[in-house]
Amino acid sequence: MKAIIRFTKPEEARALPILLRHSSGAILPDRTYVLDEEAVAELRKSGIHFVALTRESDAPRLEGAGSGERV
Repeated sequence: MKAIIRFTKPEEARALPILLRHSSGAILPDRTYVLDEEAVAELRKSGIHFVALTRESDAPRLEGAGSGERV
């Protein structure tokens, strides 16, 4: 499962060593990252603060939409 999180500038600096070891996530603009849950757990364990913007399970689903149907 993936999570999208955002750091403050000081917290991002503290998080970088952990991110380099534990994640093959993506970096987006404004100190925003798409990370595996394992990396997020390591950040929490290390006391690094961030804002969780969304998790993969929170993303809207297209269930019930027919093939070729506008959503």
